[in-house]
Amino acid sequence: MSTIFNKGWIRLDTAALIFPATMNSKWSNVFRLSATLKEDIDPDILQKAVDDLRERFPSFYVGLKYGFFWCYLQRSKTNPKVQMDYSYPLTYMGKKELRKNCLRVLYYKKRIAIELFHSIGDGNSARVFLCSLIGHYLKLKKGIEYQYNDLFLDINQKPSEDELKDRFKEFSNNYPASRKEENSFKLKGTRISYYFSVLTTGIVSTYQLLEKAHKYNCTITVYLAAIMCQSLIELQNQKVASSRRKAVKVTIPVNLRKVFNTSTLRNFVLTVNIGVNPKKGEYSLQELCNELTHQLAYETTSHNMASRIAANVNPEINKYLRMFPIFVKNAIMNLVYRSAGEKKGSLNISNLGNTNINGILKDEIERMEFIIGVQKSYPNNCGVISYNGKTYINMIRNIKESQLEYLFFTRLVKEGVGVKIESNWR
Repeated sequence: MSTIFNKGWIRLDTAALIFPATMNSKWSNVFRLSATLKEDIDPDILQKAVDDLRERFPSFYVGLKYGFFWCYLQRSKTNPKVQMDYSYPLTYMGKKELRKNCLRVLYYKKRIAIELFHSIGDGNSARVFLCSLIGHYLKLKKGIEYQYNDLFLDINQKPSEDELKDRFKEFSNNYPASRKEENSFKLKGTRISYYFSVLTTGIVSTYQLLEKAHKYNCTITVYLAAIMCQSLIELQNQKVASSRRKAVKVTIPVNLRKVFNTSTLRNFVLTVNIGVNPKKGEYSLQELCNELTHQLAYETTSHNMASRIAANVNPEINKYLRMFPIFVKNAIMNLVYRSAGEKKGSLNISNLGNTNINGILKDEIERMEFIIGVQKSYPNNCGVISYNGKTYINMIRNIKESQLEYLFFTRLVKEGVGVKIESNWR
């Protein structure tokens, strides 16, 4: 095993520090990735596959521990126990559960799902884990031999140093980006009781989305963000007096592996907010796509992302701040999160992009889904993933009002994109 885990524990990476600090009894930053296979899942074989992946993915088999100065991740004494997926997605993951394991493995009929506390990894690293788990499960169950690649790792191979490193400090610069940014329109509604979240999935043709994105000279992510901005602007116009209207912005997580050429399986994502202020006038869809494309391109250059990393890394390495006990650090991070975090965006659109699976494994996997949870002040969020010609747009909310989903998917249909809707809300 990598020397990084020699002591049986690792520090939280730079992006992960915020999640234990901001979680509370009603909210934990957990997300889900799932795949539906062609045959019913055998839980015993799935458990064997989970056990076998422990040494290949040591950073996933950890519990969250609280030290005097910082939280850290310690190798779990027991592997996650495979559970039937009996409830709704992203049930609350509390401190007691997190102390044992920060990973859940669930199954239901033909579906395998993993749910992760965000401190151990992001959607990109979780996809590698899920695909590797599925590949090994199918090998155990059906004797399937498949080609190893960037998604389906060889579980007999030792993890590399690069996979387990916190890469943020390495790519930071000496010019931290400012956190100053105008506040954004916030969605509000009637809170649903308990911890239940409503999930609405829109299934669309990836080809149709690409066709529309090319029409507007942008990416699928920008195209969906532009449609979302249109929907948010309409919703704000309905609910807020013109004098009190704010900018409408969508938060986009950026996969830094593509920017800095690394294959770490820890967190390596930063978010940027892109959008417009409706007070400047009306925007056509083409104008929105142009504006958001330019904003995203500017924000995601290696130099600008390095400055964003520096803004997060500098407080972590500050010698005075490091001397404070954890409860003081958490209070400071909570204050920063409230003032410079979610206030700046309206909701996330987290697009994992296309999951390109070829060969024999493609015939075994029916669909894939990516679900991110709501956040402290975002009652709505959106996770997107494409697989085998279909794109799955998962919109989640913890409020009763469904206007945003209605406006968003209606606009897609009016654009000529066919949408099939599924929901857990009746």
